[in-house]
Order: sequence, then structure tokens, then C-alpha cells
Amino acid sequence: MKIFRSESLVDYQTYTFNYAVYCLQEADYETNDIYRKGFLPYSNNLDLDTPHYYLARSLKVNLDDFAPTSENRRVIKKMADLSPKISVFKKSVFKKSEAFQKFCLDYAAIRFDGKMPKNRFNFIYDWDALNYIFAFTSGGQVLGYVFAVMTDEILHYWFSFYDLQYSRLGLGKWMMYSIIDWAKTQGLKEVYLGTCYGEKAMYKMRDFKGLSYFDGNEWQSDMKVLKAKCKQDSNFVADDFKL
Repeated sequence: MKIFRSESLVDYQTYTFNYAVYCLQEADYETNDIYRKGFLPYSNNLDLDTPHYYLARSLKVNLDDFAPTSENRRVIKKMADLSPKISVFKKSVFKKSEAFQKFCLDYAAIRFDGKMPKNRFNFIYDWDALNYIFAFTSGGQVLGYVFAVMTDEILHYWFSFYDLQYSRLGLGKWMMYSIIDWAKTQGLKEVYLGTCYGEKAMYKMRDFKGLSYFDGNEWQSDMKVLKAKCKQDSNFVADDFKL
């Protein structure tokens, strides 16, 4: 892998000179190490023909410490009447049907504010490291899908798409919990849940045990500190060192 920095925002008033940090993957076996160094897949430039990752405040579940919480049990109970089923497919054998694409794109149009048009959806789907699709159904009806990057040790819960009419039952939360629980039964070590910025992301830290977050240098487990960071994200005026 190659880790490199790209010049970013400059603020002479606070003497802040930012560099964004990226990673270029050069071999398949590097995936575990890339995630453990705090990187996540970069999918915002559709012209890239090699897998790039960006460094960010991300969140992971350490599966040795994972166990159901009262919130998990509450959501499981609310979903019980649907008798939901989870199916796991290797992307190489999954059928990328028109109905599947429409389901995902209809969700994305509402939840992603138009930031995932069809060409970006296809770019993400075709990403080499994306190798598993989780499908959730109830009585033959599709409830949702999750795109996952998985190795013999880790799983990245990358993008989810689900039927918004079941949001009131906590379908999104149930899907995330179900995949984390499934990963533990498979003997994996960690599940990565993506970035954790702003108050909208705080549900992740409330719902699961065994969490830690990447602070730019190393993984930390103090959720009170992470909560404070998320609350101040919208009013951030200087880097942590200056604060």
C-alpha cells in the first residue's frame, strides 16, 4: 500500500494547514491492514481505476466484546412480526437485476440527497474489494440490501438500502445489528461501520457494545469523548491540538 497526503484547507488566522490522508491499495492481502489503519473506501471520483481509501474518524465493533444491548433487543422484538430472513451472497454469484438496482436507487434518491446517481452506484458495486451482498426479506418481499467488504478477519458494513416504510420498526438498526451478530458467529474479529461525524451518527455509538473509533492516530474506546466530538462537529473552529 502507498499512503500519501494531499494539501487541503489553509487558515492563517488559526495557523492551520491541513493535509488530507489517502491510501492506494496495491494488493488484495492489504485490506485488513488498510482498515485497521483507519482508512475507508473512497468512492467520490468515478474516474479512478485503482482502489483508493481516505482517512477519517471511523467506527468499528470489536467482536470479542460485542453482545446484544437493550436497544438491540427492543428492535428485534419490533421486527419479530415480519419474521425477517437474512441471506448472504458472494457478489460474483449475485444477480444484479433491474429490480435490485431500482430498489437501491430509489432509497438512495431519498436518503443520499441525490449523491448516488446510477453511475456512482455502479462504480461502488464494481469496486473490487466489495465482495458480498446481504439481502433481507420477509415472506418473499425485499426489505433491504447491504454492500459489504469482507475478509477472513473483518467486515465493512459499507452501504445499506432498505424499505423506508419499515423505518418506524427500526429496520435499518436491525439490519446493522444482524450483520454484526452474523459476523461474530462466523468468527470474524471486527466490523467497521464507516464514519462517525455529527449528531446524526450518534445512534451507532448508542446501539452497540464493543465500539472503538479512530482518532487520526489510533483506536480509542472512550465513547464519552466521541460523543463530545460529534456534538461539536458542526461548530468546529480549530483542530484538537489547538483546543
